[in-house]
Amino acid sequence: MSLQIGDKAPAFTMPTDGGGEVSLAALKGRPVVLYFYPRDDTPGCTTEACGFRDAMPDFSAVDAAIVGVSRNTVAKHDKFKAKYELPFTLGADETGAVTEAYGVWVEKSMYGKKSMGIERSTFLIDGAGVIRGIWRKVKVKGHVDEVLAAARAL
Repeated sequence: MSLQIGDKAPAFTMPTDGGGEVSLAALKGRPVVLYFYPRDDTPGCTTEACGFRDAMPDFSAVDAAIVGVSRNTVAKHDKFKAKYELPFTLGADETGAVTEAYGVWVEKSMYGKKSMGIERSTFLIDGAGVIRGIWRKVKVKGHVDEVLAAARAL
């Protein structure tokens, strides 16, 4: 079953960069931009992360929390965050529970070879925990602006 706009967002708790922890429950009351990306420090993922970084003042103006999620380790997240001065939380979904719950762990095909991986996707969740925006198979260019416009409209 695929998540739809209007659905209750699946609850999650996962370790984060800096040895912390993030949960949807702890972010209740504010909009959450939950974006899933394949891997730290790769070209598309870096461009997307830096886009969210650069727009952080605009997201902060609407009190939106940004949480980037991949299956990388906390240690890799720490390096990625430090290298690009990312001011938001990076969740380490090493077990795959969160990527599975949000339906973004999918079969991918590259050069005829099939493998499982994260489909670049973003979910905008309102303060009550309801999904208000879904972007799947995200193209990085212009994506942050689309998400920001939706967050401002909440």
